[in-house]
Amino acid sequence: MGKRDMADIISTVEFNHTGELLATGDKGGRVVIFQREPESKNAPHSQGEYDVYSTFQSHEPEFDYLKSLEIEEKINKIKWLPQQNAAHSLLSTNDKTIKLWKITERDKRPEGYNLKDEEGKLKDLSTVTSLQVPVLKPMDLMVEVSPRRIFANGHTYHINSISVNSDCETYMSADDLRINLWHLAITDRSFNIVDIKPANMEDLTEVITASEFHPHHCNLFVYSSSKGSLRLCDMRAAALCDKHSKLFEEPEDPSNRSFFSEIISSVSDVKFSHSGRYMLTRDYLTVKVWDLNMEARPIETYQVHDYLRSKLCSLYENDCIFDKFECAWNGSDSVIMTGAYNNFFRMFDRNTKRDVTLEASRESSKPRAVLKPRRVCVGGKRRRDDISVDSLDFTKKILHTAWHPAENIIAIAATNNLYIFQDKVNSDMH
Repeated sequence: MGKRDMADIISTVEFNHTGELLATGDKGGRVVIFQREPESKNAPHSQGEYDVYSTFQSHEPEFDYLKSLEIEEKINKIKWLPQQNAAHSLLSTNDKTIKLWKITERDKRPEGYNLKDEEGKLKDLSTVTSLQVPVLKPMDLMVEVSPRRIFANGHTYHINSISVNSDCETYMSADDLRINLWHLAITDRSFNIVDIKPANMEDLTEVITASEFHPHHCNLFVYSSSKGSLRLCDMRAAALCDKHSKLFEEPEDPSNRSFFSEIISSVSDVKFSHSGRYMLTRDYLTVKVWDLNMEARPIETYQVHDYLRSKLCSLYENDCIFDKFECAWNGSDSVIMTGAYNNFFRMFDRNTKRDVTLEASRESSKPRAVLKPRRVCVGGKRRRDDISVDSLDFTKKILHTAWHPAENIIAIAATNNLYIFQDKVNSDMH
């Protein structure tokens, strides 16, 4: 892949709160927003497709002269703000700088200025002999994206997550060792709410991998670590939340201990359920559901690709073992989704305990195509259509997925392709 192709690789996918808009960010620092078309009058039950609504350059490559470091333009995360007027707003971040963008629509333009001509140049005032009332004339729809605020200089290390608080006034950003709390209206200062940096960096044993605010309680947030633990913090208890309220950690099974244990137990993503009662985490081989009222162990554990357990050596050698997969809840918290290799993604139904492996590919994305379940077999007898674990393509990985907040619509980022599957996603899963 050339540098240009690399720039197209999607690095984050996020629906807004209504699901009407979907934003993707890529390695080239661009944000593309898709809008769902309204249902057509002729076919009232046909679901609207998502079409490109706006594309803009959010981040440019920068250079940190103090550290002689190049700062990539790659968009790490996008978070929508709840809509409060006709405009939409979103936060986007690369490794160092968070930006607040405002997206507005214009479909009328004023005409008939007194002091300017139609080109916008000032008229010779001696020629203005009468006053006229400017009128609004319809024009083609224009989507304008403008940068509203830039939140810089808050992080020494790379930002891995941002999360907007339910108070709609503050948000947090997390890097490897610290979490900061920002006010959306104040760009020049943030409050450090978690700091796990040891006095001596040689004593460092874990890093922060992801963080998220509780959906309903503005004082609660969770952060995950590279050691596989989750810490729930309460901002009412203390300004600096270094002492967590709850620690969620599963004791390790000594019989499974290996050189790779710590690497594969690192949590790559954490998401609160919509209800706020549960947390979903993804590590290298599993997704787990945790109950906020039970710290000792997860209430559910699902194997994403258990057949890779015997392949950890080669996955370590090709660096795949460090891939950071995300996870997502459906709107009713009954089904969870996460990505895998070979452009496969997995769904687990929490009620029926059924699971399915599906593939994001050009064939499956044709209109009205039905996604066929795929099976990976390990040695022994193979059924037709099964794929052998040895022929999986580890360069095709689905790291970023998103689920529409209310409907069965999912967005899957497969390298530089975005797939949107609607409603028909394997009917036996829903």
